[in-house]
Formats: sequence, structure tokens, C-alpha cells
Amino acid sequence: MPRSLADLVAQHLVASGQFLDDNPELAYQHARTARRLAARLGGVREAVAITAYLAEHYDEALTEFRAVRRMTGNNEVLPMMADCERALGRPEKALALSREKIVLQLEEASQIEMLIVAAGARRDMGQTAAAIQTLEVPELTKRTRAEWLPRLRYAYADALAEAGRTEDALIWFHRAAGADADGSTGAAERAAELEGLRFTDLDDEDDDVIVEVTDEDDELDQDDLDENIDLDDDGADADTADDAEDDSVAGSTDEIVVDDALDGQVDVDAEDTGKN
Repeated sequence: MPRSLADLVAQHLVASGQFLDDNPELAYQHARTARRLAARLGGVREAVAITAYLAEHYDEALTEFRAVRRMTGNNEVLPMMADCERALGRPEKALALSREKIVLQLEEASQIEMLIVAAGARRDMGQTAAAIQTLEVPELTKRTRAEWLPRLRYAYADALAEAGRTEDALIWFHRAAGADADGSTGAAERAAELEGLRFTDLDDEDDDVIVEVTDEDDELDQDDLDENIDLDDDGADADTADDAEDDSVAGSTDEIVVDDALDGQVDVDAEDTGKN
């Protein structure tokens, strides 16, 4: 390949990588341009496959993943191939890929991803119990910071929730959230929903969230509130008197000298005394 052409292909691949997270469709277009210039390079075809997958062009992604596997012998793409089959409405083919013997030779992360995809295919077929069983592996309780752990726990919790095992699902959503440092799975939000809370964006331009109480919580009667705040007329009067006394002390500019034996000749400002 001429140097000038190689440089152009490299520029498109770099641009594709830069847009991958924020704009997968644009990343996909750059990768397609690179493929048009160098279709025989396995790395280029893999870039097209991944960007097409993230941009949800599953049919083309599957075709490209097959080409990558044929050209490079890279079997780590199998979980994404299976997920493409699911997205195209073919869960049986996704399960067939998950049963290939080569899956046992994949890296741990790829094996876990294949488990998640296989469980999803089971759920697509209405086999929720089988999906739960698929995900009940020792890795669920493994102590690791691997990126696949929160995804595995979330998938398990989600399957439990679909099966109506709400209490178990809540436990595993919390465990997924505990392993999800960047909150990518949304496990904390799902746990909050099951607990009767809802996360709401403050506005379109603000990433902050607040927790809103649902209608069920709005219906708390006065007796429930009185368990936490028990204010009668006498207590309110006492608080008012205390506030008046605090204001009087805080407004004073005199200083109080504490006895030597108690506080070592320390002058305490009247404002500090009011706070104490």
C-alpha cells in the first residue's frame, strides 16, 4: 500500500476511534471510508464491525465480524456475533454460537460476555428460568475489579426481576452497583426503582440527579411522620424560647473568662458560647 494511502486510512481509523464513545454513527462512517480504501486489512474490517455494532447496524456488523474471524482467526468477536443474532431476532442462532467449543478457549471477559448474551437469548425465547440458571456461575461472587463483573451481576438481577423474584433482584442490583464504579450499568437506578424511588434529571444540561418520592411514599399519613417528628405545643414553645435565648447570647459582644481549673484561662467568645 502506498504511503499516502496508508496515512489516509490511518487518519480515518484514528477519527473512528475518537468518535467511538460519543458518536458511534460518525465513527462507523469513518471506518467504512477506511474499508473502501483498504478492504483487505483485517484491522480495518474489525473497526467497521465494531463501529457498525455500536451504531446498531447489526446486519452489517455480523457480516464484518464473520470476515474478521475468517481473515484473522480472532474468535474473541464471537460474543458480539451472537448479540447481533439476538438483535436480528434470531436467538436460536445466538445460542448455537454460545455452544461452540472454541468459546471455552476465549479470554475470561469474552466468556462472561457470551454467558450474558446466551442468557439474553433464553429470555428472548421466554425461558427466564433457564436464563437465570445460565448466569448462576461462580464468577458472580468473585472478588475482582474486572469490567465484566457489574455487567454479569446486572444481567442476573434483571433476569431475577423478570421472574418476579424482586427481593433477590434488589440484592443483586445493589451488588452490581457496588462493583460498578462509573455507574455504566444503571444498577443503582434499578435498585432505587424497586425500592420505590425514582431518579430524575434536573434539566437537560445538568448531569446531577435527585431522588423523587413516588406516589406510594406521598401517601404517608401523619402518624408515620409523628414517629420521626414529635412536636407538641409545649415542645414548640420550648424550642422558641431556646431560639430566643440563643439569639440573645449570640448577639452579645462580651467575653467570658473560663475558670483556670476548668479550661486553662481560655477566653471564649460569646458567639462560640451561644453555639455550645
